[in-house]
Amino acid sequence: MNLALESIGLIAGSRTLPLDFARLARAAGVKRIVATAVEGETDPALAALVDDIVWLKVGQLNKMIGAFTERGVKQCVMAGQVAPKNLFDLRPDLRAMGVLMRLKEKNAHTIFGAIAGELKKDGVELIEATPWLAPLMPQKDFHLGPKLSAEQIEDVKYGFDIAKKISALEIGQLVVVKDGTVLAVEGFEGTDQCLARGGELAGKNGGAVAVKVAKLNHDMRFDIPCIGPKTFEICAAAKISVLALEAGKTLLLEREACEELANQNKISVTTVF
Repeated sequence: MNLALESIGLIAGSRTLPLDFARLARAAGVKRIVATAVEGETDPALAALVDDIVWLKVGQLNKMIGAFTERGVKQCVMAGQVAPKNLFDLRPDLRAMGVLMRLKEKNAHTIFGAIAGELKKDGVELIEATPWLAPLMPQKDFHLGPKLSAEQIEDVKYGFDIAKKISALEIGQLVVVKDGTVLAVEGFEGTDQCLARGGELAGKNGGAVAVKVAKLNHDMRFDIPCIGPKTFEICAAAKISVLALEAGKTLLLEREACEELANQNKISVTTVF
């Protein structure tokens, strides 16, 4: 794939990933970046990293698509989180309302998939951001923090197997285990609250193992698993001792800050595949 595109659209959510994408895409030779940003969620600092930015509310689908078609953008990516609860709190415009009414199941996967379909109708292809974000994805044999014990290695293997099965059911992509027992499975509450809940159930001494994976046939166009400093802070507060990531499928944001937090709090980070 040619990374040095003439122009690309960026559907930007929250946190640092949209900023990282803009920097990496620019470094790869993308000449023009047109972004749509969500009021109250997207970091305003993104404006300085792109050529054009259009601010909108969640649910303004027609305005979002128009931001690209009016500027001749033929390909776009999604980067950054839109809080799942906001997908249900949104005040949709007529186009978004039509999309929602046609969906039998309403979850992040189906909603974003339908948005990709609407973009395509107007001549804009939603593509994966991962080719530009590859430098942020830990691969096989990645490690931060203390060495894992034999028991922790077994929990990682067990947690990976369970997480893959749970993700195949479209329930979540994270499990927390300890001594071969599943303590918490990610549901609609998201990664952060699942980690907190699993840590609490591990007892006062903590020591649980968290495993995060991608789904089978995971659509990386609009759902890239991510962790960052906030994840490590939550792991520290919950006394999670190991955070295992599926190799080549999860973004590690603000790596230096994460490494510092892992070392300070004796959290082992490893990859699994």
